[in-house]
Amino acid sequence: MFAWYNRALTRRPLLVQCITTAFLFGTGDVLAQQAIEKKGIENHEWSRTMRMSGFGGVVAGPVLSTWYRFAELNIKGSTPLTALVKKVAADQLLFAPSFIGVFFSAQGLLEGKSAAEIQDKLKNGYTSAVIANYKLWPAVQLANFYFVPLNYRIIVTNVVSLGWNAYLSLVNQRASSEGKLIEQAVSSEELKHAV
Repeated sequence: MFAWYNRALTRRPLLVQCITTAFLFGTGDVLAQQAIEKKGIENHEWSRTMRMSGFGGVVAGPVLSTWYRFAELNIKGSTPLTALVKKVAADQLLFAPSFIGVFFSAQGLLEGKSAAEIQDKLKNGYTSAVIANYKLWPAVQLANFYFVPLNYRIIVTNVVSLGWNAYLSLVNQRASSEGKLIEQAVSSEELKHAV
């Protein structure tokens, strides 16, 4: 299996990375809905899983692949350790916060949300997602940038992302729900004042 994946990755790296990322983003959402939210198959939101998969294949796969190549080729240091620290710092201080914002915004667009609703989603979910990111990803990326060859970095990220994507899917869903609850509370308060 690994030999086949390696051949495919060598022949069509971006395509293979996009397909792998789409599959694992979708799997992360299935984990969120079934293992964490305990929805059961009859209540599974397949459109949500498809949004996560689509984002993984169309946005995350190409963006992560390009980011890893960019970091490898352009972020240098006077020693290997200095280069490693600079790559992880750039990844965590520049790339990760931006990418998390793109994730919430793209999910909002795919859900058909308005600009104001997407802004609420960011307000309700972004900060907690960035803080959670800093609890996991710096250590993962230190090992990834140091030990893993460039072509395989995205697969390492994707495997770790199974749990991370489940978390992001859950936060994204809750951020949408919190926005709806706030909207309902404001509407009911407006109703009271109108009566």
